[in-house]
Amino acid sequence: MPQQKLVSLLLTILLSIAAIALLAPLLFVLITSFAPPDFKPSEGLLPKSWTLDNYRRAWQQGQFLLAFANSTFVAISVTALQIFTSALAGYALARLNFRGRNGILLFVIATLIIPFQLLVIPIFLVLKWGHLINTYGALILPTAANGFGIFLLRQYIQIIPIELEEAAAIDGANRLQVLWRVVLPLTRPALATLFLFTFIGEWNDLFKPLIFTTRPELITVQLSLSSFQELFTADWSLLMAAVAIATIPIVVLFLIGQRQLIRGVAAAGIKN
Repeated sequence: MPQQKLVSLLLTILLSIAAIALLAPLLFVLITSFAPPDFKPSEGLLPKSWTLDNYRRAWQQGQFLLAFANSTFVAISVTALQIFTSALAGYALARLNFRGRNGILLFVIATLIIPFQLLVIPIFLVLKWGHLINTYGALILPTAANGFGIFLLRQYIQIIPIELEEAAAIDGANRLQVLWRVVLPLTRPALATLFLFTFIGEWNDLFKPLIFTTRPELITVQLSLSSFQELFTADWSLLMAAVAIATIPIVVLFLIGQRQLIRGVAAAGIKN
């Protein structure tokens, strides 16, 4: 018993140290964002005075209103498409018996190790052929389907008792009705996990807007933040306010959905 308490104490200490190490950069960003323009991090950890003017200036000069609107639209669109495609493909791989199912599953898993950057040239050529460069389609369609989402939904659907689907089929429901009315309501943790991963990934994406768009009207949060950083490298307070503006929405979203995220990831490995 004393040994278990010692192990628990050591784990608590290690986790606390890890939490402090992870949260320290975010704390530094928040503190610096409220500091006056002449504040320098090398002069001390805390500023002598505090101000909200940095957030007003950063919001106006960084065009964050337009950037927030574009990033939100793109992230929601990609998330909706990934949930749709992942639900259909995941259900097919979990429940339908057809030749080549295991091969398709292995192919889907194999796509997880292929960096998106390796595919940028063929994707660019396809988008150019479809006249989608400098449009919302260039930011949405390349990531409309994802191997992680398909695998996650497939794994989660497999732990759902098949008797529930058989009962719905006896009542006259077809495959799509079974998926919509029986399966998807039971996969909420997995759907919430996919939503969080996809939305956060799209919100933080700089690569697609940088490669596939040049129009100022299509500026996203990360592209705006990158341009902002080049203009105000000497003004730490203003720069950290811009970083906070871009980061806080994602942190809040993660805190709201963290319980569903943990449940979804944990359940994904229950059944092979």
